[in-house]
Amino acid sequence: MALVKADLGEVLPLVASGKVRELYDVDSKTLLFVATDRISAYDVIMQNGIPDKGLILTLITAHWFRYLQKSIPDLKTHFISLDLPPAVPQTLVPRLKGRSMLVRKLKVFPVEAIVRGYITGSAWSSYKKTGEVNGKKMPQGLQESQELPEPIYTPSTKAELGQHDENISTEQAAQIVGDKYAKRIEELSLKIYTTARDYAKENGVIIADTKFEFGLDEVTDEVVLIDEVLTPDSSRFWSKEKYQVGQGQDSFDKQFLRDWLTQNGLKGKDGVTMPQDVVEATRAKYLEAFKILTGKTLEQTLQELK
Repeated sequence: MALVKADLGEVLPLVASGKVRELYDVDSKTLLFVATDRISAYDVIMQNGIPDKGLILTLITAHWFRYLQKSIPDLKTHFISLDLPPAVPQTLVPRLKGRSMLVRKLKVFPVEAIVRGYITGSAWSSYKKTGEVNGKKMPQGLQESQELPEPIYTPSTKAELGQHDENISTEQAAQIVGDKYAKRIEELSLKIYTTARDYAKENGVIIADTKFEFGLDEVTDEVVLIDEVLTPDSSRFWSKEKYQVGQGQDSFDKQFLRDWLTQNGLKGKDGVTMPQDVVEATRAKYLEAFKILTGKTLEQTLQELK
C-alpha cells in the first residue's frame, strides 16, 4: 500500500506539506521530515502513489549525507538521524520508520542550486536556440546528452507549490541571497556534484544533473545542505552501460510516468490516477536506482534499521 498522507497532525504540528514531503515541528531546533509515496509529474500530484517511494528517497538521501560528509570534511548538513521523536506513538512507527528523518531547523535560501554535468532537458532546449544555458555561453557543436567540459552551476528560483521554477543567472541568484552566500552555495554545489558523480560512475550510474537546496545556520553563519539529496526525484540518473551521445537517455526516475501522461494526453492535468502497470514500472526504476547507489536492496537496508 502506498502512503500518500502521513497524518501526524494530531501528534506534531504540521509546518508544511509539499509534493512529496510533510514537515512537522518537533521543538525549537528540530523538524521531522516525512517522505510520503506521493508522486508528481509536470508539477501535478497523481491521485495514487508509488509504494515504498518515500522509503527509497529518505534512505538514499541518508546514504548520501553520510558519504558526502566523509568525502567533504567542511560540508555541513541538516541531517540528525533516521529516528522518530518520542512524541510519535508506537502504533505509527512501522508506517513511518525509514521514511522519516530528524533534521535541524534552518533558514532556507530561496534558490534551487542546479548543477549540470551533461547537456539535456531544458539546458539542451536552450542551447539549441541560443547556444547558451542560463545566460552562459556554451562550446559550439555539443550533441544532446554530451558530457560538458566542466560541470556548470545553473540556479533557478524556488517556486511555490503548483508554480514553475524559473532559470536565473548566477548574478540574479546573488541578488536574491547576497554575494557571500551565493558564492558558497555555488562552490558547495559543484563540489558535492563532482564527488557524487565520481562515486556513481564507479557504480554504473551517470548523474546528468541534480538539484540541491541549502539553508543558513544563523548561529555559525554556515551554509548547510538540506532537503533530499541526489535521489531519482532531484536528479537525472542514466545507465552508464546504455549511455549514447546524440540522443535522449532512459532515466532511473519518473520518465516512464511522464511518457505515459504525454502519450495519453494527460500532461499537466489534475486528478489523474495511474494504472497498476505504470505504478509497478515506476517503482521498479526507483528500486533499481536504490540498489545501484547504496549497494543494498531496500529490504536489506530496512532490516538494518530495526
